[in-house]
Amino acid sequence: MRCPAPRPAGSYLSEPQGSTQCATMELGPLEGSSYLELLNSNADPLHLYQLHDPMDLAGEEETELHSETDMDTINCDQFSRLWRDMEGDEETREAYASIAELDQYVFQDSQLEDPNKDIFIEHIGPDEVSESMETPAEVGLKKSQKRPFPEELPADLKHWKPVPSSSSSLSCLNLPEGPVQFIPTLSTLPQGFWQISGAGTGGSSIFIYHSEVPQASQPPSPSGLTVHGLPTSPDRPGSTSPFAPSATDLPSMPEPALTSRANVTEHKTSPTQCQAAGEGSNKLPKWPESVEQFYRLLQDTYQTEPAGPDGILVEADLVRAKLVRSSSKSLERELATPDWAERQLAHGGLAGVLLAARERRRPRETQVIAVLGKAGQGKSYWAGAVSRAWACGRLPQYDFVFSVPCHCLNRPGDAYRLQDLLFSLGPRPLVADDEVFSHILKRPDRVLLILDAFEKLEAQDSFLHSTCGPAPSEPCSLRGLLAGLFQRKLLRGCTLLLTTRPRGRLTQSLSKADALFELSGFSMEQAQAYVMRYFECSGKTEQQARALALLRDRPFLLSHGHSPTLCQAVCQLSEALLELGGDAELPSTLTGLYVGLLGPAARDGPPGALAELAKLAWELGRRHQSTLREDHFPSAGVRTWALAKGLVQHPPGATASELAFCSFLLQCFLAATWLALSGEIKDKELPQYLALTPRKKRPYDNWLEGVPRFLVGLIFQPPTRCLGALVGPSAAALADRKQKVLAKYLKRLQPGTLRARQLLELLHCAHEAEEAGIWRHVVQELPARLSFLGTRLTPPDAHVLGKALEAAGRDFSLDLRSTGIDPSGLGSLVGLSCVTHFRAALSDTVALWESLRQRGETKLLQAAEEKFTIEPFKAKSLKDVEDLGKLVQTQRTRSSSEDTAGELPAVRDLKKLEFALGPISGPRAFPKLVRILMAFSSLQHLDLDALSENKIGDEGVSQLSATFPQLKSLETLNLSQNSITDVGACKLAEALPSLAASLLRLSLYNNCICDVGAESLARVLPDMVSLRVMDVQYNKFTAAGAQQLAASLRKCPHVETLAMWTPTIPFGVQEHLQQQDSRISLR
Repeated sequence: MRCPAPRPAGSYLSEPQGSTQCATMELGPLEGSSYLELLNSNADPLHLYQLHDPMDLAGEEETELHSETDMDTINCDQFSRLWRDMEGDEETREAYASIAELDQYVFQDSQLEDPNKDIFIEHIGPDEVSESMETPAEVGLKKSQKRPFPEELPADLKHWKPVPSSSSSLSCLNLPEGPVQFIPTLSTLPQGFWQISGAGTGGSSIFIYHSEVPQASQPPSPSGLTVHGLPTSPDRPGSTSPFAPSATDLPSMPEPALTSRANVTEHKTSPTQCQAAGEGSNKLPKWPESVEQFYRLLQDTYQTEPAGPDGILVEADLVRAKLVRSSSKSLERELATPDWAERQLAHGGLAGVLLAARERRRPRETQVIAVLGKAGQGKSYWAGAVSRAWACGRLPQYDFVFSVPCHCLNRPGDAYRLQDLLFSLGPRPLVADDEVFSHILKRPDRVLLILDAFEKLEAQDSFLHSTCGPAPSEPCSLRGLLAGLFQRKLLRGCTLLLTTRPRGRLTQSLSKADALFELSGFSMEQAQAYVMRYFECSGKTEQQARALALLRDRPFLLSHGHSPTLCQAVCQLSEALLELGGDAELPSTLTGLYVGLLGPAARDGPPGALAELAKLAWELGRRHQSTLREDHFPSAGVRTWALAKGLVQHPPGATASELAFCSFLLQCFLAATWLALSGEIKDKELPQYLALTPRKKRPYDNWLEGVPRFLVGLIFQPPTRCLGALVGPSAAALADRKQKVLAKYLKRLQPGTLRARQLLELLHCAHEAEEAGIWRHVVQELPARLSFLGTRLTPPDAHVLGKALEAAGRDFSLDLRSTGIDPSGLGSLVGLSCVTHFRAALSDTVALWESLRQRGETKLLQAAEEKFTIEPFKAKSLKDVEDLGKLVQTQRTRSSSEDTAGELPAVRDLKKLEFALGPISGPRAFPKLVRILMAFSSLQHLDLDALSENKIGDEGVSQLSATFPQLKSLETLNLSQNSITDVGACKLAEALPSLAASLLRLSLYNNCICDVGAESLARVLPDMVSLRVMDVQYNKFTAAGAQQLAASLRKCPHVETLAMWTPTIPFGVQEHLQQQDSRISLR
């Protein structure tokens, strides 16, 4: 067998001079040089064969002559002869033994798995492989499960010798006619490549690529595709020796080296790029025809744009998110609420997120990206937008994208395979053969799998903790397939994109996802843009202005425009009202909105059809479901009517018998209609469905979260334009008794005892009721101090809260920190005359002031500045200190302005400041705090103690002491647990007289103050005429320092307590000092 070896660029081989024989290397003679010296030279051992044993190639019968300019022929007899001579050189043998140990350690895991064995047999043929030839799988079975280190290898491995082709461990392999290329390493095994490895040699596998030989008249293009699998020696540029491992193959190399190796075959994964590579003989093969056909079919499937209102595209904000514990005593997690100014927006939508995530992913690891959002926020639409972006070529990092609605995965049976999940369960079943599936398994890192509406798998949530993980070819249940994906046993290295709601058991497991994002919905401007696009797509551009005017006349509905589903509902009702002509007007509540949409449909339907559909909605909601089968309907007429009116629809990927409600809010409205009409629900049980009581008393978990508001609206609004318009006057009369029960319950509630989330829900229910007595009771019972700390405030929440505060006619103080309130909502609440004080995130407040200043709203700006307070302020992060610095800078800018004068009330009136950043951030942030401390002229309490210790040290104390002359009102100074030594104590003692007239309490608890520091404090103690309490416990001074303090205490009759116990003072000495002065505390 003769194998042509490629000559690398910059080779030391001479160029052919028109001869058909192989050129010889232009190397000097080897006399006086060992083979080890030759190994360390720039010569490539693969090209030493011709030099060692030049043969008359023309005289060999089996030798074929080639005119390639970059190929040399290698004869197997030359190979064996060269090795025998190398074995005679002891120094060379020792060097190669060391290389063999490194090879055994680095490459012994490099055997490929069973799929590649099949490819090997497929291309070579089972009959052409000798019985004694070991397959890669058989070699793998002989390996240890744990990779041994070099010191764990057999002792005789040091004298390992390369075995020539005649060895019994290697058998002859009949290859097809034509030249063969040796490629030492290759990260994957494309079509046309074979892997050959010998057991017991300790060497790595050899990859062989068979191709046609180009003609002499067709020199290879310098820009053609080259074989990147040939490693380059890190110390010998240009060498392609397999005996010189490349930097990317060595263990413990830096990350850039590993990354460069991972990218060597990246260019061959796309059909377009393969076509661009040309048709050269030594280029990597194209995709098989069946794979290319499937690729084009998949593109055509996802390129289709959704029709109707679902096809309207308005960019919504995608915000980076994280899950945090809802409380310190709870294991449940919920979405964290960032300040509005601190939100991290993901530009470019989900497609941009995936492009950015590609750069951060770890090699050969499945990447999980989750997008969370409430029902109706457009998650499913944006998941479809990702598929369309890939089909249009905007996600080149993926060869294949599969989008699977999760409602398709709630199926029984245990005969599913991975190809069923990819090809059969999506919106449109795809036809793919085994060759396509095998191709996908080779490159899972080029696969994106989208699981839309992940919360619908809640009934199968055990798969996240299941131990099962089937092989790709093994049949199992859908739960087993999901377990294999999430446990990285199936398609390991792919990208999983999940869309789900931020509630439920499955969401709790997403905290370990590689990336979390939240779809926050539309802003007010985006909602109005949606209305314009809706009427533009409907071909009714003349109605755009009137539709926007209708929406702006209803601020409550406009605030709900952050939900794309509600935007669509408002547009549909506006379109119907404008078609009727006359003085059109939108309703002022959500209940009225859906009554207006369903009223005409209910009048055209069979008798009792709406009630039957409402019952189905309620029963499915109790089971956390929104899909139903055709046999669930009481009659075919009801099913036909619901389909015709668009109340239910066939979801993508569902079977012909599966249906779903067109939106989650419609299901909530229908469920509330059933509760309002049903005689099966006892009247006294009805208040439990308002979600205003503790969870243990509620009969369900409020999965249908829109039911409470719709229920109150349906029962309290006038029947003629509410329930009567849906089911007729006679059926609506059944709600009278329920109205009395709910009215009695709501009027007994005390809003001041409710939590922030429950209080907001009560305000929404009172707004939907439109009943004067209930609304008056709720607003009059509101407490004067309202805290929404940590409770998310959406635009509808801010609107209904502002309406309630205005109606109350009293003054209120609001705490809006950590609510994520948007700037327009914050400005509307701050501008209310009944709001006298408010607290909000510093970054949001400063941004609001700047916005008002730019818009010229001087009156509102003045009110926002005067009402804002930060008392008391606790800095818990570096961001808090920086925000406080921005506030001080705003005051300085304001004071230097000609049209304003005086200090900001928030800065002027701050009396208590706590600093608790811990030992890592504390020393870094404290200098920034010191620089702005002098601005707080009214500061009375400065607490620098933290449970985790701030450790500001002596340097921090020295910086703080310089500010004492400006802190004339400081009464309490807590420097506990800050690693202060004698140096810091002496600095502090020098500066304390500046606080002699105001300081009442000084704490130096748990520091490192010794006798020198205690003596300096003792000297200054008589000068502190206002000091009442001093704490120096748990320091390191001895009896000498304690006696100095006790002696100084006798000169200070104004001091009430000196806490002085410390383990370095003998207990007898402490007792003696306490007997002399009872003001000394030893507790």
